[in-house]
Amino acid sequence: MKHSKYFVVITGASSGIGMEFAKRFAKEGYSLVLVARRENRLLELSKQLEKVMDSDAKCLVIPKDLGDIQQCKELADRLEKEPVSIFINNAGFGDCGKFTETDLNKDLDMIDLNIKAMHYFTKRMLRKFSDQGGGYLLNVASSAGLIPAGPFMATYYATKSYVVSLTRAIARELSETGSKIYIGCLCPGPVDTEFNENANVEFALKGITAEYCANYAVDMMKKRKVVIIPTALMKVAISAGRFIPQNLYIASVSRQQKKKMK
Repeated sequence: MKHSKYFVVITGASSGIGMEFAKRFAKEGYSLVLVARRENRLLELSKQLEKVMDSDAKCLVIPKDLGDIQQCKELADRLEKEPVSIFINNAGFGDCGKFTETDLNKDLDMIDLNIKAMHYFTKRMLRKFSDQGGGYLLNVASSAGLIPAGPFMATYYATKSYVVSLTRAIARELSETGSKIYIGCLCPGPVDTEFNENANVEFALKGITAEYCANYAVDMMKKRKVVIIPTALMKVAISAGRFIPQNLYIASVSRQQKKKMK
């Protein structure tokens, strides 16, 4: 199969994990659709990627603010007739602080991007993949989505729980119908990206590189793993949490979150 005939769409592609996804798929010979708000960064990345891409592969730059559902629709409509093989639902952000003190508008913007945009593209792309007879969709969640609650990052943890729950449910539906379509969610712990600055946090644990996170995710996606956790430490922590009373677990998370706050 000649990969350049097919597009990989990556939202939030201008930095961090999204950028590393783009680099990985460029090396694999796919054509790319790079989506983010910052057009200048996307254009700069596109120039870098074209140096390693196959000569017949394309790299399309589409600047969009996906917190605006109308712009989500515009992007999905534009992709409707394109041969999209993989869609990476990566755009999202977080915030840290006491719930009553964090900015309400920022909370609502987070819900628009982390939940509404993710949900919109999941439904539109799965319908497209159904018509095509297959495809891969990866939702970028967080280890936060596998934890009962996250005091001092309450909205962010809630949005990522939504991503994990939705993905798992759809994966089961697809499995029961024998579908060739893949859906999974990436649930990393700390990753060294711009997330820290945007969320006003400093990780208490050492983060992994965005490059390692993206490459691990792609490898597991190809193995059709539904919930992808990139590090052994985080896998152990999540597994251990199942045996701890939830009120104690949430109290422990609260202590960790307080360490993150700048």
